[in-house]
Amino acid sequence: MRRVFSWIAWPGLLALCIVGYAYGNALGHPILAYNVTYFGMAGALLLLERLMPYEAAWAESDGQTRQDISHTALNKGIGQFLAGLAATLGANEVAPAAASGLWPAHWPMAAQVVLGLVVAEFGLYWAHRLGHEIPWLWRYHAVHHSVTRLWVVNTGRFHFVDSLIATLFALALGLLVGAPKEVVVWVLAITTYIGFLTHCNVDMDCRGLNWLFNTPDLHRWHHSRLPSEGNTNYGENLLLWDLVFRTRYLPLDRRPPVNIGTADPVPLTFLGQLAYPFRRHQAPIMDAPVLEARAEAGGD
Repeated sequence: MRRVFSWIAWPGLLALCIVGYAYGNALGHPILAYNVTYFGMAGALLLLERLMPYEAAWAESDGQTRQDISHTALNKGIGQFLAGLAATLGANEVAPAAASGLWPAHWPMAAQVVLGLVVAEFGLYWAHRLGHEIPWLWRYHAVHHSVTRLWVVNTGRFHFVDSLIATLFALALGLLVGAPKEVVVWVLAITTYIGFLTHCNVDMDCRGLNWLFNTPDLHRWHHSRLPSEGNTNYGENLLLWDLVFRTRYLPLDRRPPVNIGTADPVPLTFLGQLAYPFRRHQAPIMDAPVLEARAEAGGD
């Protein structure tokens, strides 16, 4: 029974959230629908992490729960502030109400949302990849990779600058092709749902989904301390661009590492983590050979 549930958990939870949001949106209550599905997904995954954890070691506290929640709240607060500011100023350019330019407005909304995911994913993929490859961008992204366990609560543990960069990359492409506001909002909602599913510590059998979506199977490897393993699987929702640029990584003969994290000296406090990328005297980021040697030797 557990194996059956582990097979249907990922697509089932995503489908429930999408249907719930669509129903609330159709009734004219999109914000309420989003919040119900957002917290419903989080609550369901927290329960499943207790009932059927993927990695037992990750069920132990790492002392970062308050910091994880603080990062999530800050990012959501900034996002809501910017959305409110755009609405107050009448800035339809941020997310125009109607489609324009190249956008196929005559398509069914479901097809438009799929296209929106593909377009936004290109921006999210490159924002994420550059965050690993450019040292000054990595300092912001290192806050996320400093986690030593994966679970639903640290899904939103991103430095707010890191989040803003990824959002701007995705929105810029949406504006370029003329995506309407409804599609943009749908993409944001689905990104939140898949983010929870990707980061959770639940035993899920994703199999064929690993070729279409970013799943826990793939993201656990992304958090590896080894650059050859961690600098892969950059997709936020879809695996399309990882397949195109050949950065998908999923060995089938072994489990992802339990000892995840980064060698960067990210502080343990919330304020320290916010300040970390701006500090003038950074400890050098260790190069790949040093990290690889340490990881293979079993060290931190």
